[in-house]
Amino acid sequence: MRKMRALVQGVGINDKIYPYKEANKMVREYAIWKSMLERCSEDYWIKNNAYLNTLCSENFKLYSFFYEWCNKQTGFNNRDERGRFWQLDKDLLAKEHKLYGENTCVFVPARINALLISRKSVRGEYPIGVCFDKSASKLKSQVSLGDGTVKNLGLFPDVESAFEAYKQNKEKYIKQVAKDYKPQLDPRAYEALINYEVNIND
Repeated sequence: MRKMRALVQGVGINDKIYPYKEANKMVREYAIWKSMLERCSEDYWIKNNAYLNTLCSENFKLYSFFYEWCNKQTGFNNRDERGRFWQLDKDLLAKEHKLYGENTCVFVPARINALLISRKSVRGEYPIGVCFDKSASKLKSQVSLGDGTVKNLGLFPDVESAFEAYKQNKEKYIKQVAKDYKPQLDPRAYEALINYEVNIND
């Protein structure tokens, strides 16, 4: 009786058509694939609630399909200003998407990926971009620029005005970054960034 092949991360199948290791190190396609599959597992959902119910397409469960798909994608071999390879993103083409798939994913630089993270699970009671400044006893608005820096937008008397300041600045900055990367981006990613809208429930 033929032994059944073990699933990778309990989800995927390595059909071994393409290499997955070189010199005892995972090739990049396999490392990305394995990391993606982990985020689609129930064990990961317990550790990181932001990925609850995240799945991948049937095609993406097969390593050979994922390998070939990666190598056809705009940005897959790109590196950012720090020499880091671009990252697989599932949320840009459709906000808060829960599916990794051939029609939902694109490669983007870490700066863009970080720029779009909402951190909803650790944010508290206020909308994105808004927090309470204890020293001033007022609401404060600030925007993350995706490169590790945060720009303070000032103090505001209410949630609505604080959020509106965040929204205007964030959307403007996202458009600016999109234009900076336009020659390198997948056209779908560029369009999504140019048309990106920040909502108070993000």
